[in-house]
Amino acid sequence: MYINCAYLGKKHEDIVRTSTSLLITAVGNYRIHSKKVFETFREKGRKDYQILYIAKGKLHLYSNGKYSIIQKGNMILFRPGDPQIYNLFASDQAETYWVHFTGNNVERLLEYYNISSDKSVFFTGISNNYKWLFRQMIQELQLMRKNFNDTLALQLRLLMLYLSRSEDDNPLVSAELFDEVETAMHYFNKYFYMPIVIEEYAKQHKMAPCWFIQNFKKIAHVTPLQYIVSLRITNAMNLLDNTDYSVEKIANSVGYDNALYFSRLFRKHTGFSPRDYKKRNKQQTNT
Repeated sequence: MYINCAYLGKKHEDIVRTSTSLLITAVGNYRIHSKKVFETFREKGRKDYQILYIAKGKLHLYSNGKYSIIQKGNMILFRPGDPQIYNLFASDQAETYWVHFTGNNVERLLEYYNISSDKSVFFTGISNNYKWLFRQMIQELQLMRKNFNDTLALQLRLLMLYLSRSEDDNPLVSAELFDEVETAMHYFNKYFYMPIVIEEYAKQHKMAPCWFIQNFKKIAHVTPLQYIVSLRITNAMNLLDNTDYSVEKIANSVGYDNALYFSRLFRKHTGFSPRDYKKRNKQQTNT
């Protein structure tokens, strides 16, 4: 079982703060591959809020005396006092991301983002953006750099925005279509630095290009090309954070022969040039 978590207080501490607007208290990522079953049994729930995202596999949920299987591509919102009884199985190769939060403004924020109080499960699709956002929150809480609480609050609001948009999406997506898109995502994650022609990929997998692009966007909320660009930018950010590579080398490493074009694309997606991004992060680390 793979675990990557961060906590504001003690592990599993149920923190409630009514003196602040919005506070993230814990965030993490679980991948179930060795432990046969991971069980959560909180019959009376918790005092805080939790958003749980099923990124892979499925989650077996018990709620109000009913058993249901929550497939990948869904988020669950647990409010204070909501029972949290669910299982994750290694046989499903389940992977989840989750965040706990509290504050006196939570309900107003949920209302602002039109997140219905009448439901708790929201179809959001499978998107690298969700994983990236959760990973950013985990890292932010682990490092606790200057103003980290403000950064986490902004990241959580972005997650709420994504969840809100899901209200307009159609959850009636077949498991076969999910598998097709997930297979494509795995391929793009592995070969994002290579020249990828979407039309050729679709034809090689016996899919009409237009059909593939349309259904990929239906689930991932971005086109295949936008997904690949997101992977490239994310990996470029990682190289800027952790290496002394030149901009030209980073551009080549993530699939761009033209460093100037890469720099323009990087600025479009992050608001900074690669050099400014690296300089800014160094300043924050040294603060």
